[in-house]
Amino acid sequence: MPLEPSAVRRRRSSSLIYTEPAESFEQLTDQSALPNLNSQWVNAKGAWVIHFVLIFVLKIVFDIMPWISQETSWTMTNITYMCGSYLMFHYVRGVPFDFNAGAYDNLNMWEQIDNGEQYTPAKKFLLSVPIILFLISTHYTHYDLSYFVINLVATLTVVIPKLPQFHRLRIGLFTDPPEDR
Repeated sequence: MPLEPSAVRRRRSSSLIYTEPAESFEQLTDQSALPNLNSQWVNAKGAWVIHFVLIFVLKIVFDIMPWISQETSWTMTNITYMCGSYLMFHYVRGVPFDFNAGAYDNLNMWEQIDNGEQYTPAKKFLLSVPIILFLISTHYTHYDLSYFVINLVATLTVVIPKLPQFHRLRIGLFTDPPEDR
């Protein structure tokens, strides 16, 4: 007795690492049909400035809390920026707009920027901001070992997925391939 397609489920991968397959011809055609509004803003005027504005605002918010020391304020600024950056660029897949027929459903925003090309000016900038914030935060925490380790781990969780070796690579608990549509 054959099973219905809805009753057949894909087995859960036993590996913590999953590599996204290359796009099909249909996906490539859909991607080239319309511009990707999800990732074009990265190359727009003022898009780079917003990162420094966000870091500045985060620093002020943590500074106005009287129970937080300067060292903790810098570390919290670093952690908050890194969590937001990871969530925005590496965790969420697809496009929030419903005009591209699901052409980018398997790609996170980092993979969508500049059509996946590496070492473009935008990607160099987005890679350098976490590193610069890490250097600033470790300087202002006076190179204390515990703050250094916390800042380093937060920075590495954002910098490592940006490296070309990790392009289209998913690591973690949510590495199952998306269900077929």
